[in-house]
Amino acid sequence: MRVFVTGATGWVGSAVVEELIAAGHGVTGLARSEKSAGALAAAGASVVRGAVEDLEVLHAAAVRADAVIHTAFNHDWSRFAENCAADKAAIATLGAALEDTDKPLIVTSGVALLAPGRLATEEDAAPPVTDSFPRASEAVVEDLRARGIRACAVRLAPSVHGVGDHGFVPRLAGIARDKGVSAYIGDGQNRWPAVHRRDAARLFLMVLDRPEAGPFHAVAEEGVMLKDIAGVIGRQLDLPVKGVAAEEAQAQFGWFAPFVGLDAPTSSAQTRETLGWHPTERGLLADLADPAYLAG
Repeated sequence: MRVFVTGATGWVGSAVVEELIAAGHGVTGLARSEKSAGALAAAGASVVRGAVEDLEVLHAAAVRADAVIHTAFNHDWSRFAENCAADKAAIATLGAALEDTDKPLIVTSGVALLAPGRLATEEDAAPPVTDSFPRASEAVVEDLRARGIRACAVRLAPSVHGVGDHGFVPRLAGIARDKGVSAYIGDGQNRWPAVHRRDAARLFLMVLDRPEAGPFHAVAEEGVMLKDIAGVIGRQLDLPVKGVAAEEAQAQFGWFAPFVGLDAPTSSAQTRETLGWHPTERGLLADLADPAYLAG
């Protein structure tokens, strides 16, 4: 199978590319820069030069592929609405290229806002698209499915971990370094779901054969308490660990405070039963205990 991957040199996308190639699939990856193009070629993938905003490039590459995996998203939070609009247009374009075919389109989403404070499942709908939350990834997927296109979403845990991670946990560790204390909010009992990037990448491959059964949850651990995450960060960085009151969270964490306070336990039981997906990599706290994880 020839698979077109957007975000092919990103944290998740690069692992997906490696897993696809290891499984014998041909891969074409989207590359914005010469550096990205070189990394893709070195991994054994073909390269299409362009960005997610280049809709004609996306359409042409999707037409030539047997399947499409869309992992690209610009995480510049200062331009969130603009990035969500670009993501929406990209998904719609990729889907249109696959219309009237049996080719699957796998789109990346998240679990964080599905059911705050209670255990979320695959049956929970994505949050509605609003001015305050304009990300429409799953809304577009539903529109495509209504047109008979084999589209589905893989919902990622907030922490997709592994050595080399540059997401939620390293950001939390960076704040700890800056403030001289590894902190959590309140009693720290709120939970972040987690998955190793390799386990997540393997799930994307499995979904290619069963997109109609989605959405799927790339969640290996239903919820890791923030107090425990902060504790490991504190030990690794030799910093004190403490809870801060909710009214002090903004001063401690800045714009990242709502993420630190997130309580989003999430199940992947249906995903595991449907696809036979069984995460095998080490958990988040074990990963964090590796001295290489927070090095630098």
